[in-house]
Amino acid sequence: MGNREDLLAAAKGSLFEKGYTRTTARDLASAAGVSLSAIGYHFGSKDQLLTVALRQAVEEWSDDLASALAAGDEATPSQRFEETWRHILASFASNGRLWAVQFELLGSLDHQPELRAAFAEANEQAREALAVLVGVDVPGVGGLYHALIGGLAAQWLVDPGGVPTAAELRTAITAMAARIA
Repeated sequence: MGNREDLLAAAKGSLFEKGYTRTTARDLASAAGVSLSAIGYHFGSKDQLLTVALRQAVEEWSDDLASALAAGDEATPSQRFEETWRHILASFASNGRLWAVQFELLGSLDHQPELRAAFAEANEQAREALAVLVGVDVPGVGGLYHALIGGLAAQWLVDPGGVPTAAELRTAITAMAARIA
């Protein structure tokens, strides 16, 4: 690996260990075994490096989810819904720090316009990808899934045992749909 890749690996590790705001440029340079100036050379700033690392981590989560769900293409819509949510809910346990970092950053977006723009772009990409992933070509479906994921991730961070199961989510969505149809 080169300095750029070493810095990205160090940034991901530090994001999950220390969080965004407590990670320093010195932490990153030291963990990557490079000089402080390497951060500026490869990424422009510590914040830009952390943003790229966070984006990569979210993309890895998304790719893992898409791979896990690809095998369920022959399932009924109800089975596919539950399988999707089983994978998403399980991913909270294996990626809890990824979600914690994202929630940590939400409060600072007013003071970091570049980060806000990166989050907005990532949100749009996530909504589009989720609509494709669940195979429902209806406006708003990706946004609904995105909102559910964010809300459930927040619940999981506070009370992992209190998050609804995939079957409970399917039952709730079905009941809601019947009520408003």
